[in-house]
Amino acid sequence: MIQEVYPMTIGEELVPSERQLLAGVEAGDSMHPEQVRYLILHCSATRCDRPYTAKQLIRDHKSRGFRTAGYHFYVRRDGTMTQHRRLLEVGAHCRPFNRCSIGICYEGGLDPSGHPADTRTPQQTERLSRLFQNLRRLFPQAQIRGHRDMPGAVPKDCPCLDAQREFG
Repeated sequence: MIQEVYPMTIGEELVPSERQLLAGVEAGDSMHPEQVRYLILHCSATRCDRPYTAKQLIRDHKSRGFRTAGYHFYVRRDGTMTQHRRLLEVGAHCRPFNRCSIGICYEGGLDPSGHPADTRTPQQTERLSRLFQNLRRLFPQAQIRGHRDMPGAVPKDCPCLDAQREFG
């Protein structure tokens, strides 16, 4: 059994206790921790030889009608991570699973020619591993999946790897 150790930092958000995690969960825009059934990995579907900043990610999501990026976390090639949604805020990354999942995206997913490929750097893999470890401590019932592995989701190659085998 996984033992939660508080305080815990997930992304940039300090989770001091389980009580604090549960506080402020509002109907509509937030989930209850027990609702989090999936940790869904995505890729940005951008070429690995071209930078795609968090600013560009936000701009592109806003142009599609979102108020900010649909993912909770974004991991750049150098391993830096940004957080775009509160931990229990409903995301906008994998319909129809947004109300029961946390969305994590890594920069890349396309080779230099624009074909789907696992383009993670060692820094991204390390950051993603640590993030999934922390999230699994908070949500032990959650399963790690790739976007492509979610039934009923838009069919695509994203995240261009077997997320469950790699991080599960």
